[in-house]
Amino acid sequence: MRAVQVKSSGSKPVLCDLPRPVPGLGELRLHIHACGLNFADLLMIKGEYQDTPVAPFTLGMEVAGVVDALGPDISSPAPGTRVAVFGGQGGLADYGCFPAERAVLLPDAMPFEEAAAFQIAYGTSHVALDHKARLQTGETLLVLGAAGGVGLTAVEIGKLMGARVIACARGQDKLEVARQAGADHLIDARTDDIREFCRALGGVDVVYDPVGGAQFTSALRACNPEARILTIGYASGEVPQIPANHLLVKNLSVMGLYWGGYLKFRPEVVTKSLQVLFGWYESGRIKPHISHVLPLDRAAEGIEMLRSRRSTGKVVITMT
Repeated sequence: MRAVQVKSSGSKPVLCDLPRPVPGLGELRLHIHACGLNFADLLMIKGEYQDTPVAPFTLGMEVAGVVDALGPDISSPAPGTRVAVFGGQGGLADYGCFPAERAVLLPDAMPFEEAAAFQIAYGTSHVALDHKARLQTGETLLVLGAAGGVGLTAVEIGKLMGARVIACARGQDKLEVARQAGADHLIDARTDDIREFCRALGGVDVVYDPVGGAQFTSALRACNPEARILTIGYASGEVPQIPANHLLVKNLSVMGLYWGGYLKFRPEVVTKSLQVLFGWYESGRIKPHISHVLPLDRAAEGIEMLRSRRSTGKVVITMT
């Protein structure tokens, strides 16, 4: 089978031929049809992600496809079943073995491309805004990196939850994508002052930040008393240092959110969230935004699109 592998930390991923894997205890083998790319894939290539596998490994954290075979102790989902799986690795390949307990049955009308773009982006934003920040109707939500994979879903979900949404992204093309997802106000990160823009609107109650760096600092200063700040990731490359005295004076809360971590210590949080999200999908209330779909032999192009920030929403790689 074909697979895109990282042979050593920091090395360029390569497309290679590997034996088809055999499912072990607790695993299913998936005939993979689509794999969603994520910013975490870039960190894995450099060996900087918190859950980077030992090299060599196959890239690709979330996949969708058809169950092909089951491990010796597994009886479901039956071969032929359409599922999506967050595996953490192994997705950029024709076949992969993943924990059967993580398989999520797909709605009949859901294409594999959308399924592969669904779990991490929507799951991260829903758990962050609902479970962690307890976003309320009428509150003001500031979303940084609002045209990216997770940011765009935060705009969409925040609007569904009844918030006034301020979207911050770089350039008018990306801001238009955020506007179409439901943003009420738009900040161009290249030219606008985030702090002053938000303060002119009355300040913010929840900040969703997958960017970090200077944008985090500006957002912090735009917060209302008792605001909640969600630190999701650091696409800027700079992990912000938080002045504790600012938290004290305004009674602010800073919350970390690593969606994959819940699968290890509170998987029911993810399960309940995905039930809500798939229900929203089936009722037409949310729909993944996929800017690029590329075949497996062009996976390197998709990875470069993430690195150069030329994509909006998700980039998906297909195998068939």
